[in-house]
Amino acid sequence: MIDVEFADGKLERLEAEAEFAAGLSQALVKAFRRRMQQIRAAVDERDLYALKSLRFEKLSGARRHQHSMRLNDQYRLVVELVGQSSRRTVRIVGIEDYH
Repeated sequence: MIDVEFADGKLERLEAEAEFAAGLSQALVKAFRRRMQQIRAAVDERDLYALKSLRFEKLSGARRHQHSMRLNDQYRLVVELVGQSSRRTVRIVGIEDYH
């Protein structure tokens, strides 16, 4: 199982507290929570790459240490993979508008 940590307390609350929306639309919150379930169910990052609907990809340039996955047509979840490949932690960095 992949361990999860959050770079921002709001993101942690967004996953854990049903009534907390952090100013985001209900559809986006639902997509975020669905992605979090998929991340937590993954054995390692290969499971994330295998789910084609996530569009899990490594970023480039100044963000080459980060990855992103699709939440909807407009927003992506940005994460960092921390630690050795045998024991990875996924750090949830943010939700970003790619348009």
